Amino acid sequence: MLAVYGLAWRAALPALGRNKRLRAGWEQRVLSGGPPPRADLWIQAASGGEAYLARELLSRLPDMLPNMLADKLAGAENPLTVLVTTFTTQGLEVLSQAAQDLAPRLRLLPAYVPFDLPGRMERALAAVSPRAVVLLETELWPGLMAACRRQKVPVLVLNARMTDKSLGGYLRMPGFWRALFPTRALAVSEADAARFAKLFPDSRVGVMQNIKFDRLRLEPSPPKAELAELLPPGAPFIVLGSVRRQEEEQVLALALSLLERRPETVIGLFPRHMERVEAWAKLLIRAGRPFARRSAGEAVRPGSLILWDAFGELGQAFGLATTCFVGGSLADLGGQNFLEPLAHGVVPVIGPYWSNFAWVGEEIFEAGLARRASGWESVRDALLALTAAPPDRETVRARAQIYADCRRGGAVAACQAVAECLNCG
Repeated sequence: MLAVYGLAWRAALPALGRNKRLRAGWEQRVLSGGPPPRADLWIQAASGGEAYLARELLSRLPDMLPNMLADKLAGAENPLTVLVTTFTTQGLEVLSQAAQDLAPRLRLLPAYVPFDLPGRMERALAAVSPRAVVLLETELWPGLMAACRRQKVPVLVLNARMTDKSLGGYLRMPGFWRALFPTRALAVSEADAARFAKLFPDSRVGVMQNIKFDRLRLEPSPPKAELAELLPPGAPFIVLGSVRRQEEEQVLALALSLLERRPETVIGLFPRHMERVEAWAKLLIRAGRPFARRSAGEAVRPGSLILWDAFGELGQAFGLATTCFVGGSLADLGGQNFLEPLAHGVVPVIGPYWSNFAWVGEEIFEAGLARRASGWESVRDALLALTAAPPDRETVRARAQIYADCRRGGAVAACQAVAECLNCG
């Protein structure tokens, strides 16, 4: 099976070589410029999100290493060396900045991950010669895992996640995957841990808090005075934020219905991508709905709709909002960040799709810190209810902080697992 897997990679290489995104770092991806550098630890972080997790872990690691490695951290001349690979340009940018910020306590070597051809991964791993390899979240690369088994390098899967659908796919070839089992897997929930244990019965499987809670900062940024001056005093302000293209028709219906039910309200409409602003202008004109542009900088009256064509002001708008809807959630897109409004004491409403933020936990809805709706009509009803009786901002902010604080500690658990492997390596 591993040979067939390698043949599939080789067949795909010509097409991959024509991909503009993959041309960046091509020599590192195919090892034509030589193998990766030697390092004490190799962490694979798929893209930008995982790169931030790696940074969070590495910022704590030097303080948690056992005594036998203390000499390596005695000074900048010989710090612990960590190779952190990624698949995307965004991930490399995050890691490059982390390399500067974390020096000299450790030496972070950012690089593109080699394509997972089994033979090439064997050479790459032999060149790096790490004490341990860390895979983050959903990273299960057969070529790398097989090389680690053969070269007796411990593999840790940290902040591990696995859906039922993914498990079903893996279990089509159970013997293949079980032969590649990681040394240890720490999953972000009991359900994820059970799936890992079913796939890898020989692995040491446990549960940890999600490192994303350690990265979560519920710190509001004060809005610019000019934003407050746009809004009429006393008028409810409803933000429809991070709206994606696939849900535009539903959000248009939502905005029109809100203004029909509460004509004194002001709606702030924030497309997720600025290139959709003109498409939104056409939608509103076709619907016969007058609107103002944020870039005009003019105060509006109650009952207005503001099409936000200025980038980077959504967070500040939450600070002025009575309530808000966060998009990417009315279409099956995984959802956008609905935690940011909580930093401003605003209870967010989302649609039924939020898989990108499932790590937050169902308890956030049970606690009333966020509301989830089944469609745009129920989103409207929730927004109207919150507009009629807005929760106290300070109370919401304080409860959200407690919610996050109770779930921190994942980075420490991950560091402990890494330190244990480094100590035994």
